[in-house]
Amino acid sequence: MPGKIRLSKSSIGEAEQKAVAEVLQKEFLGMGEEVRLFEEEIKAYLQTDKEVVCVNTGTSALHLALASLDIGEGDEVLVPSLTYVASFQAISATGATPVAVDVKEDTLFIDVEDAKARVTEKTKAIMPVHYASNASQMDEVYTFAKAYNLRVIEDAAQAFGCTRGDRLVGQDGDIICFSFDGIKNITSGEGGAILSSDQEVVQRAQDGRLLGVEKDTQKRFAGQRSWDFDVSHQGFRYHMSNIMAAIGREQLKRVGDFAQKRRAIAKCYLDELRSLDEVDFLAFDFEKIIPHIFVIKAKNRDELREHLLANDIECGVHYKPNHLLSKYKTSYALPVTEKVYEEILTLPCHFDLTQEEQSRVIEAVKEFYRG
Repeated sequence: MPGKIRLSKSSIGEAEQKAVAEVLQKEFLGMGEEVRLFEEEIKAYLQTDKEVVCVNTGTSALHLALASLDIGEGDEVLVPSLTYVASFQAISATGATPVAVDVKEDTLFIDVEDAKARVTEKTKAIMPVHYASNASQMDEVYTFAKAYNLRVIEDAAQAFGCTRGDRLVGQDGDIICFSFDGIKNITSGEGGAILSSDQEVVQRAQDGRLLGVEKDTQKRFAGQRSWDFDVSHQGFRYHMSNIMAAIGREQLKRVGDFAQKRRAIAKCYLDELRSLDEVDFLAFDFEKIIPHIFVIKAKNRDELREHLLANDIECGVHYKPNHLLSKYKTSYALPVTEKVYEEILTLPCHFDLTQEEQSRVIEAVKEFYRG
């Protein structure tokens, strides 16, 4: 009997295991030299002048970025409803209000025209989400943000290694937040990073990840601790550990291989399923992205999902709109978001997916629609 096909998974090899073992042998497990090197290597990979601040999760990165701008009680942040709840939780954790915005039907990217209708005097920032790794429409967001004097915090959790235009995500922009959790384009087990050229944001994020202890980052990187220190702002225990950074450093070396495989998986799905009238695809340039997830819009989505699960094929729905959740429920409808939520289905896409497994997925989808 064939085994279950996983929707997503980490791809960890001997190099990552060896790197972790070396950290364990050194017995300095917290934030230190490995984190410093990981930050430098991310910066070098992205060829960016922005500073990199590594933290323990992508959600922490978003929360710290917002806090570094003093966004809080009484403020509002525009954010697409079709995102994982982490985006909304990061905003509400500051005391600010996430304002749910509709998405464009062809890309599921934030709809700037809808965002314009939701701007108030309380609006301080916009948080576009690079849904399914696509960041191609960010120019429109920055034009909008400039017109309304808003800060931009890019939720680029799914977009590490991706490009917009001829530039890597993270090279340009205001504040960019990545995630390195177990199933992202690269992983550090858990983890995330904040990138910015705003030195105030960088310093606040560096201090904020270490409970607000000022300039403690430099001490930690030198294997020391701050004993006589000051704290001026609310901080959190959000720092990345050397164990996490050691995994991330090895994963960074594999970005090219990860990209090639994930793009090949996406191309195969496109080639094999485009003949089905019941299946539609998002309008992405897969040469520009490393698809963290592969999303289709499917007729009779729920029935198709049950069919795949019955055939031991994991699949997902990314995501339940936040404006339908109890904590973030809105008094207004978001028609495009609500429509596509009934259609979207995520098919297996990860580095270790074999051709045989992908063929099983494709044949199961065809079988459902063609009988």
